Amino acid sequence: MIREDLQRGPYQTVDEFVEYAVQMPHEQEEWLAENGAEINAKIEEGLASAQRGELIDGDQARQQLAEKKRAWLRDRNHLA
Repeated sequence: MIREDLQRGPYQTVDEFVEYAVQMPHEQEEWLAENGAEINAKIEEGLASAQRGELIDGDQARQQLAEKKRAWLRDRNHLA
């Protein structure tokens, strides 16, 4: 697997690959620590909504996410 990543990826050496592999979990942990309160608030909000019976089906959820993604990409492309 590492050899394949070296051949197709941006890594020039095994050391670069290993450094990236070690760095990624640290960055994820840092992001979670910085955003944990917001994530927990969203989870609580969703749980309360579900308990009130305010649920949407999977198709609606996917459609809403697709619309948000299109808007995000549109905004991102305008900034570039």
